[in-house]
Amino acid sequence: MHLVPLPALADNYIWLLHDDAGHALVVDPGDDAPVEQALAARKLQLRAILLTHHHHDHVGGALALRQRHDVPVYAPEDARIEAATVRVRDGERITLSQPRASFEVIAVPGHTLSHVAYHGEGVLLAGDTLFSLGCGRLFEGTPAQMLASLDHLAALPANTLLCCGHEYTAANGRFAREVEPDNADLSARLREVDTLRTRQHPSLPVSMASELATNPFLRTDAPAVVDWCRRQSGHPADRTARFATVRAAKDAFRT
Repeated sequence: MHLVPLPALADNYIWLLHDDAGHALVVDPGDDAPVEQALAARKLQLRAILLTHHHHDHVGGALALRQRHDVPVYAPEDARIEAATVRVRDGERITLSQPRASFEVIAVPGHTLSHVAYHGEGVLLAGDTLFSLGCGRLFEGTPAQMLASLDHLAALPANTLLCCGHEYTAANGRFAREVEPDNADLSARLREVDTLRTRQHPSLPVSMASELATNPFLRTDAPAVVDWCRRQSGHPADRTARFATVRAAKDAFRT
């Protein structure tokens, strides 16, 4: 299975997965134009669309693609996602024959209440729940919900490749360095990101092993993060309070 990030809108990625036979699926097409261009350039046939949540920059092109290609659109139970043809729930499995692929549906409330992620074929299609070196803002969910969602994703195999919805890595990294300035793995990742972005390459996908070593939102139990939270708010013992402290600080952070 080939994995291709398609830049879209201001800083989104639409994820294109395709096989050698020319069958493809796309994830979170906020705009149909980059998808159509990629399909034509690679001589691919679109067979399915997966959506993670209702925000327009993730679903804006789905209806046009569905109508043009007559394909199923998998999406969570949320009336705000009008393009959906198949509603998915936590723990269900989506099995496709063209391209041959299978994905587990994982409910990840936090960024939105109905947000889902898709895990399979060695990748995690995380939408706006987990970013490289960051996580999504809490527009609808609570810190406890988001922390539980991130804990679920953190338990996936370490070699899983994270595919998220935005190119936020460099900005996220500047905040992560404030939290863990002595994290050698983070410093190495930031150098890698700087090289990639200077060459106008995506910073994604990235392994979950890398994220577990560098992403402060997955590291609320790390001693350095515990110490940082103690200095910020005096909440070292409660994991949810630590997560909320990091999230609030990121919300206020200006690079």
